[in-house]
Amino acid sequence: MQVNILEAKNRLSQLIRSVQAGEEVVIANRGEPVARLVPTGRASAASAGTGSAEAILGWVRSHPLPAYARRSTEEIDAAIQEERDSWG
Repeated sequence: MQVNILEAKNRLSQLIRSVQAGEEVVIANRGEPVARLVPTGRASAASAGTGSAEAILGWVRSHPLPAYARRSTEEIDAAIQEERDSWG
């Protein structure tokens, strides 16, 4: 995630929690990256990265859906619209 300096100042505690969860935070000055917050590596091996967006995406990439379960964005949008139409 990337945040500007003022936002980083105002949300530092929240950003630190994100870093502790394994996420990388880039701090930018007027949109130009200038610093990076990363975990120090002191987390226990069992919980390091568990639940982080990177860990979840890595798992999803290594466990793809079977062909019969895959749908295009158009199919998903149509199913959502069909469900919404049934509410009225």
